[in-house]
Amino acid sequence: MDGPGFHQGTTLRFLAAPTDAGQSGSVSAGNVLEWIDKAGYAAVARWSGTYAVTAYVGNVRFTRPVEVGHLVEVRAAVVRTGRTSMDVMVEVFSGPPATGELAASTHCLMVFVSVDGDGRPSPVPALVPNGEAERLLADWASRRAVVRREIEEAMQEVVFSEAGTAPRITMRFLAAPTDVNWGGKVHGGIVMRWIDEASHVLATSWTGDAHNVAIFTGGVRFYRPLRIGHLVEVEARLLHTGRTSMHIGVHVRSGDPATGEMELTTYCRTVFVTIDEARKAEPVTPWLPVTDEDRALDAHALELSAIRARHGN
Repeated sequence: MDGPGFHQGTTLRFLAAPTDAGQSGSVSAGNVLEWIDKAGYAAVARWSGTYAVTAYVGNVRFTRPVEVGHLVEVRAAVVRTGRTSMDVMVEVFSGPPATGELAASTHCLMVFVSVDGDGRPSPVPALVPNGEAERLLADWASRRAVVRREIEEAMQEVVFSEAGTAPRITMRFLAAPTDVNWGGKVHGGIVMRWIDEASHVLATSWTGDAHNVAIFTGGVRFYRPLRIGHLVEVEARLLHTGRTSMHIGVHVRSGDPATGEMELTTYCRTVFVTIDEARKAEPVTPWLPVTDEDRALDAHALELSAIRARHGN
């Protein structure tokens, strides 16, 4: 792995293509999330020697856009292990290929679980930190696990029902063979791209402006695999508005189209802003909760922000 302090890892290196661009002209957050998942998988597969599934993605802050045509490096390394789980630090860098100077765009912590041929969790080799840098990374991952538990407890209380009046959109489609991962299920990165796309549609509908970008995606919890050929519903709902921000909750459900029975596969929260030509965030029309469910969801968004603020995130 390039750079000090990493026990073992992988670097993906490529050019950002015109087809990676979003409405803002820069690479869409959905594509960056897909790259993050691929790099994370490569690192854990190398570490464990087995197939692994994405369980959680946390605290992805998009601090700098990735531009089309720029050289991209996505660096991923295992920084902490449990009995069957692997915590992976992923960093994204980008810059003009003519200079080779790369600047940080985002970083996050992912959790993967190793599984055997029957889909059951399987043990992974233990990581023993080697040196101060690796010990600091392992400690950081342990602290993030505490935040993750708090976020998951808060997320368990969330209810999306017809009692809510918040703006929402639902995208429905079949999971295609081109969405497949190495285990025969839908790639976790593809699911995160769907989340970004649905959130963008909702933000555009609310603001009347297509120049919306994700500045944060977090609490991405994968509850169960999503199968090729299954019906997919991606529901994005506005939870809270700040002066310039739109906090959006996304539920991904899937099921056999023959039965119509749908199960929750993924949940997350993402934050979008509308940007002007100078890439400055513009004020958004405030959304005011009406029903008890609206007020509960608004409070939920504020609670998640408070949890991260308490832990310096």
